[in-house]
Amino acid sequence: MKFAICQELYEDRPWREQCRAIADAGYAGVEIAPFSFAGSPVDLVATERAAIRREAEDAGLEIIGLHWLLAKTTGFHLTSDDPAVRRATADYLAQLGDLCADLGGTLMVFGSPAQRNLRPGLSRDEGADRAVEVFAGCADRLASRGVTLCIEPLTPKETNFINRCSDAVEIIQRLNHQAFALHQDVKAMLSEGTPLPELIREFAGVTRHFHANDSNLLGPGMGDTDFVPIFQALGDVAYSGWVSVEVFDYSPGADRIARESIAAMRAALAARHG
Repeated sequence: MKFAICQELYEDRPWREQCRAIADAGYAGVEIAPFSFAGSPVDLVATERAAIRREAEDAGLEIIGLHWLLAKTTGFHLTSDDPAVRRATADYLAQLGDLCADLGGTLMVFGSPAQRNLRPGLSRDEGADRAVEVFAGCADRLASRGVTLCIEPLTPKETNFINRCSDAVEIIQRLNHQAFALHQDVKAMLSEGTPLPELIREFAGVTRHFHANDSNLLGPGMGDTDFVPIFQALGDVAYSGWVSVEVFDYSPGADRIARESIAAMRAALAARHG
């Protein structure tokens, strides 16, 4: 397992300083929120993309991929009634795949709760059909760039569509394409009511990426969730991907969050081996 952190909590700092702080805290990877770089991140030119990648590499970091894909955008929606909006969304995801690959990343996390909500009257089955349509529209382009789109279940407080790991896996199975996998997020899985180790073991075969956080919106070790059984389960299924810290409450400060989170994850790993 390798540790990364989502960088948007550092977004008030220049990118080079973000990279140095993340590396100094002990992380090997960084996960990027595209909106933190540009209003239209897909319009970043080749030299800008190369500079972003180079500054991360200079700090000893790997850019692992992108998340918050549709945040702070307009005109995109996974389950829109408008076929033109759905086509535009598929095209934008494909363009993000190009950005991801150009930065050296191999995965994109599809969360974006506001851009996937089902409108009143739209059934879950209809929403799933539309999601499959959009994802299929960018699948081959993502695969050609070596990028996997990881579908992220989120809590019912955040969205009314794809709330459980099984919901995401249903769509992944329908797509039946190498470009799609499951993303598991601790905060989100806590809402399912099933012990997290069970969910980790049940869906190990389709899980490609993992977010570490807690229901209090802070990082591991900063809330009530016991991460020892979580890392025990990840070890039991031989998970070898990234565990990336994603927080939503920045109030303790980015440096404290980063250091306390990685310390808690290392302690959980050590306890697992013990």
